[in-house]
Amino acid sequence: MTKLMITYIILTVIPISLLGYTLYTQYTKSIEEQVGEYIPKLLEQANQNIDNQLNEIKQLPDFLYNSSQVIEVLRKDSYQSKSNLLKDKFSVDSYLSRTYINGGYSEILGVFIHSKNRMFSSTKVPYRGLGLDSNSLPYGQNLDLKGQTNITLPNQTSLQFEGNPPFILFVRQLRDYENQENLGAILIAVDISLFDKTLNSLKQEENSNIWITDEQGRIIFHTDPELVGSFDEKFDNYPKINGSFRTTNLNNNQLISTETSPSTKWRIFHSIGISDLTKETTATRNGTIIVFIIVVILSVIISIILAWNVSNPLKKLTKLMNQVEKGNFNVDLPINSNDEVGTLAKSFNSMIQEIDQLIKKNYRIELRQKDAELYALQSQINPHFMYNTLETIGYAVEDEEKDTVVKMVTILGRMLRYSLNNKDKLVPISKELKHIKDYLTVQKFRFEGRIDFDIQEEMDSNNYYSPKFILQPIVENSIKYGMEQLHTCKIEISIYKETENKLCIRIKDNGPGIEKDTLAALKESLTKDAMVGRDSSFGLINVHARIAMTFGESFGLDISSEEIKGTEVIVKLPVIKGHEITNISGGEESA
Repeated sequence: MTKLMITYIILTVIPISLLGYTLYTQYTKSIEEQVGEYIPKLLEQANQNIDNQLNEIKQLPDFLYNSSQVIEVLRKDSYQSKSNLLKDKFSVDSYLSRTYINGGYSEILGVFIHSKNRMFSSTKVPYRGLGLDSNSLPYGQNLDLKGQTNITLPNQTSLQFEGNPPFILFVRQLRDYENQENLGAILIAVDISLFDKTLNSLKQEENSNIWITDEQGRIIFHTDPELVGSFDEKFDNYPKINGSFRTTNLNNNQLISTETSPSTKWRIFHSIGISDLTKETTATRNGTIIVFIIVVILSVIISIILAWNVSNPLKKLTKLMNQVEKGNFNVDLPINSNDEVGTLAKSFNSMIQEIDQLIKKNYRIELRQKDAELYALQSQINPHFMYNTLETIGYAVEDEEKDTVVKMVTILGRMLRYSLNNKDKLVPISKELKHIKDYLTVQKFRFEGRIDFDIQEEMDSNNYYSPKFILQPIVENSIKYGMEQLHTCKIEISIYKETENKLCIRIKDNGPGIEKDTLAALKESLTKDAMVGRDSSFGLINVHARIAMTFGESFGLDISSEEIKGTEVIVKLPVIKGHEITNISGGEESA
């Protein structure tokens, strides 16, 4: 059947896969070509916008000529009194601050004027590396730019601002047109965030990048600010013409577009991953995949139908044999053919029926045997308690204690009803605690108050179940050995959850304790098989045997004792709720 299915799928799936792949490849290539033509046009427009912005900044030095006071200061000779120099500096610095820093040009980081060995400045943030002793540029009156504005990059000057923001420095000669003299030079530092608005509009995808380099490949602007000022390592490998091209990196194919500014000779680049370009093809791709899946499913269905008559009988037999292997013998192979498969099916059904009957027969025998053993263990516990109870009632009758007799008879009747209901192997723990409370009450009457007990519940015991008569033999031992002492016998019983799957009932007394050798022998007997070597007169071992037979050897009694200080017995039981009783005990609790 598998071979038939594989053959049919190969004849249908492979052609459809090739067709889908071809269509998707062609569509992706078409998108790449369209983007490759569209992006350079946007870059050309971005270059024009950047040139316009640069031209606007180049006009900013002209604002100085609007202030006759500033021009007069720049005309003055630097050899003046200190007070006059400070006054002039304050006047020019204030004008620079009003006009440039606070004049609505948010991208300007600072403005500096070098004139006749004097420095005037106004900045947004502290700076360093630019002063009268700076040699990074030929500042002062000797600067001759022939009326042009020079653009200086950060790597070409020692000027630095606090926080190292990337910037471009515009340098222009100041000339006194009336006297035809050089007044000095003005330097305007502009943050490259000036280009953010223009260039980020091109960044339509999160994984696309835009950057500007000078003619040597040094990065002037980048959408990743950390790369500003560094060299583009691949600059020399890029084509020198405008347009788009694709990288050959197999792990990360990129579509890179470039455009060169005719005025500044700067090159603007835009890169985007080929995989990001194909995001728009998701609908087409998903549609193709859905069609492909539908065709595959139809192919599988058809191939199954074609192979059904050949392989179905053997497949059924294999499935049923797997179920039998897991222990399910309630199976039947309905094949009525007279061929070899039909003969095999009849033999298989006959064999399974015979095995199932043998297993059920042995299982019923084993259950009856265990039921007999459990009832025998329970009957070994009850007579000892009955004798003590009747003896106590007899003493009360002789002393004519009517109220005591009535109360004890009532308790005894309740305990007898609880004891005689043997069909309930598991009962709510609350009933077991009520039974042991009745038992301790009777014993307290018998020993005239020399018994003191306390029962604490840290959980709702009415919702959890345990075997019957697991506490009485333990409490009997506590009373038996505790009463050998002269002081009051105190018994504490508490019930709590140890884990989500295990609960514990702790019985603690203040008796004489158990000698080390006796305790060791007792613990050793508890570790033996639940039905081997049990002494019928030893109540603790009987209780442990019942719990171990019902729930497994991981549950039962845990005994600890110190001489003189007393004994503690912890009954470990699985957490059993009402709906789980049928699976464990074979029947529901009676009303």
